[in-house]
Amino acid sequence: MGESINICALDTLIALMAGLIIFPACFAFDVNPGEGPGLVFVTLPNVFNQMFGGQIWGALFFIFMTFAALSTIVAVFENIISFAIDLWGWTRKKAVLVNGGLIILLSMPCVLGFNLWSGFAPLGAGTTIQDLEDFIVSNNLLPLGSLAYLLFCTSRYGWGWDNFITEADAGKGIKFPKWARFYLTFILPLIVLFIFIMGYWNKFHG
Repeated sequence: MGESINICALDTLIALMAGLIIFPACFAFDVNPGEGPGLVFVTLPNVFNQMFGGQIWGALFFIFMTFAALSTIVAVFENIISFAIDLWGWTRKKAVLVNGGLIILLSMPCVLGFNLWSGFAPLGAGTTIQDLEDFIVSNNLLPLGSLAYLLFCTSRYGWGWDNFITEADAGKGIKFPKWARFYLTFILPLIVLFIFIMGYWNKFHG
């Protein structure tokens, strides 16, 4: 529980700091801050081009972003590897080779989205393949995945509340509050469902 609080607090703090840096820079240099996933690869390079020493700052930014992406991928990829090993009894080498090949194959649309396939607008004019992938993840996988996780942890047909509390309270530190059971079981799923519906509404009717 304590680790979860620290992660949420640090993640939110870094996001706010990034917003305080990026969006004022966009307005200062008169570039569009609403690029979505293209903000990093389209808008920010324009900002760096207009800054003093922009080539240096731009190079450092993308180097740091590369390390951030790689360190994240290591953690995410380990989940996939462990899943293949535990569920199908694969060796680590086989799990790495099969899943690595699939990830390379499935990453190709994103890789080609700003060059060879830049003319493909899956969500309407002015959109890219990255916009589609961002929509699939942000508007579908994240809310529906969190909803499934909530129901699995709180329902007697899934993991169950008692098993969830036992796992959450393992080790030292802050314990999960018992009073939150009603909130996690009945209120939070409705909030997540509302976010899911509003995501579609804002995307296609906003």
